[in-house]
Amino acid sequence: MGKTLAEKIIGSHAEKSAIGGTPSGGEVTAGEIALVNVDVCLTQDGTGPLAIRQLQKINLEKAANPKRTVLFLDHAAPSPRRELANDHITIRKFAEKTKACLSEVGEGVCHQIIAESYLNPGDILIGADSHTCTGGALCAFATGMGSTDVAIGIALGKTWLRVPETFKVEVNGKFQEGVYPKDLILHFIGMIGADGATYKALEFCGEAIDKMSMSGRFTLSNMAVEAGAKAGLIASDDITKEFLRQQGRVSKFKKLEPDKDAIYEKVIEIDASELVPVVSFPHTVDNVKLINEACGIKIDQVFIGTCTNGRLEDLKVVVQIIQGKKKHPKTRLIVVPASKSVFLEAMKTGYIRTLVEFGAAIMAPGCGPCVGVHEGILGDGEACLATMNRNFKGRMGNPEGFIYLASPATAAATAIAGEIADPRDFLVKKKLKKKTVKAKKR
Repeated sequence: MGKTLAEKIIGSHAEKSAIGGTPSGGEVTAGEIALVNVDVCLTQDGTGPLAIRQLQKINLEKAANPKRTVLFLDHAAPSPRRELANDHITIRKFAEKTKACLSEVGEGVCHQIIAESYLNPGDILIGADSHTCTGGALCAFATGMGSTDVAIGIALGKTWLRVPETFKVEVNGKFQEGVYPKDLILHFIGMIGADGATYKALEFCGEAIDKMSMSGRFTLSNMAVEAGAKAGLIASDDITKEFLRQQGRVSKFKKLEPDKDAIYEKVIEIDASELVPVVSFPHTVDNVKLINEACGIKIDQVFIGTCTNGRLEDLKVVVQIIQGKKKHPKTRLIVVPASKSVFLEAMKTGYIRTLVEFGAAIMAPGCGPCVGVHEGILGDGEACLATMNRNFKGRMGNPEGFIYLASPATAAATAIAGEIADPRDFLVKKKLKKKTVKAKKR
């Protein structure tokens, strides 16, 4: 019987199963409970202190694999309050005692750094953060868990998993200009619902995925959890290999794909050529509407960044739209690169300069306003259009605020217009302008 990606990866790590006593490296099937060896563990400054205190309570303050246990200071970094600064001290002390890796203030968002520096195809990653599923774009079984579960994973190097059933999401066709992977995943969540894939693994495949950059793939896997999924997986291929080469660990590449006769609970087909820009309206991610239903809504703040859309490719899209223009005077723009390496590359390419000249406030790499602790909390009744992954009440620090989710291109167009705008309008104008210049030269 053929295996899905989730079954293959979990099976290769399984020690034993509650059903049948599967040996190490044995086979598992959807529905089984497996005890597995974990390759990578992560916590962040919101969940890490709880995990550490739990280990201290049971006298198990250690890391089974310190070189691949990573503690991040990214959610409230730099710390905006005394108690959070004290939590940072707790994490630093634990890292020093256990020799675990510490990602300090300004290094970047946990999911971006894990992808850049630690995670490889075929790995199992557990993280005390729901968007740990971002790592599925590297064909790793990456999933979020509670702080206590991850704490035990850190100390013992093992965890238990129920092997999830898998939905195959096949995306064919070519994206229209102005439509991006963020539009695809928002469309999918709107179609299936916020609980439509609860505890399932999503496997993204098809010609549109095969041609998609790693940046776009990370966006898809990152938001798998917004449909309730346990993981969002993409087969490893030459694009994966090139990403690992750029990060200096091409030797860790392995080609992984599902079997042709793998058994799926459901197959969902999407034609990328039929997609248009979309916007997720307050206060649920699956409240998705077409761009023409959103245009004209006044926006007080635009936020570009996060583990969903804070990569270099995202900033490039934004710069292509805003170049030579000015930000709307009544709309704030906050930009937070996802990691220090993204920030440095954006400086080298001139993206940061263009953004600052446009009127953006640039923050140090980290989660920024997404977590609702600092760096962009909304006022009562204010509306923000963000490239982040969640828009429930209070997500940006104020339950009286309104959050709309969209692609970086839509965010850029909105920052210019001061209201939600269709990015295709600005892309068309740019093309026409170029043609006019050429005509004058002749």
